[in-house]
Amino acid sequence: MPPRSPQPSPLADAVTDLMPRARTELAELVAFRSVADATQFPKSECEAAAAWIAAALSAEGFRDVAVLDTPDGTQSVYGLLPGPEGAPTVLLYAHYDVQPPLDESAWLSPPFELTERDGRWYGRGAADCKGGLVMHLTALRALKENGGVPVTVKIIAEGSEEQGTGGLERYAEAHPELLAADTVVIGDTGNFRAGLPTVTAMLRGMTLVTVQVDTLRGNLHSGQFGGAAPDALAALIRALDSLRAEDGSTTVDGLRADGSWDGLEYPEDAFCADARVLDGVELTGSGSVADRIWARPAVTVLGIDCPPVIGATPSVQASARAMVSLRVPPGTDAGEATKLLTAHLEAHTPWGARVTVEQCGQGQPFRADTGSPAYAAMAEAMSAAYPGEEMQIAGQGGSIPLCNTLASLYPEAEILLIGLSEPEAQIHAVNESVSPEELRRLSLAEALFLSNYAATRAA
Repeated sequence: MPPRSPQPSPLADAVTDLMPRARTELAELVAFRSVADATQFPKSECEAAAAWIAAALSAEGFRDVAVLDTPDGTQSVYGLLPGPEGAPTVLLYAHYDVQPPLDESAWLSPPFELTERDGRWYGRGAADCKGGLVMHLTALRALKENGGVPVTVKIIAEGSEEQGTGGLERYAEAHPELLAADTVVIGDTGNFRAGLPTVTAMLRGMTLVTVQVDTLRGNLHSGQFGGAAPDALAALIRALDSLRAEDGSTTVDGLRADGSWDGLEYPEDAFCADARVLDGVELTGSGSVADRIWARPAVTVLGIDCPPVIGATPSVQASARAMVSLRVPPGTDAGEATKLLTAHLEAHTPWGARVTVEQCGQGQPFRADTGSPAYAAMAEAMSAAYPGEEMQIAGQGGSIPLCNTLASLYPEAEILLIGLSEPEAQIHAVNESVSPEELRRLSLAEALFLSNYAATRAA
C-alpha cells in the first residue's frame, strides 16, 4: 500500500514550527561535555548541563524542579507539570550524560558542536540521549499550544546512565514516591530504521567487570627471560579468547546461549549495512541476527591496559588488565551472570597466573507488556505521525537499568521505550547524529500519545 499523504493538523503544525527552537536547544545541550567520568571531563560540565535542564523545566511551568544528588555522585533533574484533575500521570525519561567522544580527530566536525551535514545533525548526545529530552520538551510545547497538556507529567533526566553506576536507581528506591506514574515513556531507544515507527519491548541486561592478571614482580627483558617467564598479557589474551566459541558465539561456562527472538526480524544484509561490516568479514555467532543481538548473551572486550605499539619495549609483561562487558537477555539474572563470568575468567586464566575480577557496573534485562492500553495509544499515535506505517515491536541489545527499577517499584505502570537512536545515528561511535525528521515525527507521536492516553483513561 503506498504511503498516505500526511494529514495537516494543528498539533503537527505546532511541532513543525517548534523545530528551529528544538535545534537551538539541542545545540546548547550538545555543547556540554557531560561525560559522567571526572577522569575524562570536568564534573562541572555535567553540573552545567543539569542546571540548563532545570532552568528549561522551570521556564515551561514545571513545579518542584530539583537537581537531585544521587548516590553515585552524579545529578539527575526532576520536574512535575500538573495536569487536569483526575488525569493520569506519565513519567518522561531521558539522560543527559553521554559517552566520551573517542578519537576526536576522527569526527568530521567537533563532537560537542551540533553541526548540520547531509540532512542530519551531528554531535555527541544528539541522539543518545539529549535529543530525547528535546523530544519531550517539543511534544509538551506543542500540546500547550493546542489546548494544554492533558496528563500530569513528571520528567526525570538522568546524569549517569552511560556509566551504569546506578545513581538514579538507588535514589528512586530510597524515594519511591518521586517517580510513581501510571505510564513511563523512556526516550532512550530508537526506531528499527529511520522512518519505521518502533517501540522497544525487550532490553538485554549488562554486567561490566575489570579483570587483572599478574604473573611477575616486574617486567622482564623478553630476550633474556622470554619463553619461560609467564607473560601476563598472553595469559589475559588466553582468558579473553575463552569467552568465545570458534564461530564467535559467547561461551561463558554455565550461561545459557540458545535463546530465540520471535518478533521483528533483522535481515543479515541490512544488519551488515547498519553495522558497517567490511566486505568479506563474517558475522559472529549462530542463529538469526535478531537471536544474536536481542535474545542471547554477548561478551565484548571494551578495553585493554597494556603497552601501546608506539614506545613498546622488548619486555615480558608482569601485569595486564581488561574491561569486559557481558549483555544478557531477559530470563537471565545479571547478578548470576556476573558470578558465572567471574568464575569463567578465573578458571580459564592459564599458568596459575593471579587473576582479580572486579565488578564496575550492572543492570538487569527488561521485557515490557505490549498488550497494555498504553501500547494501543502509542500505536495509534505512531501511525498518525508516520503515515502509511504501522508501529513495530523490536528488541534492543543495549541496557537501560532504570527500567527494571521502575518496573519493580511500580508494577502496575506501563513502560514504553521509544527514541531517536536508529541505526544511522551511530550512537556511541564517532560522528553520532540525529535525523531532524525523526525528531519531528517522534515529538509529534509523543504529543499524540499523551492525548490518546488521556482519552483512553477518561473513557
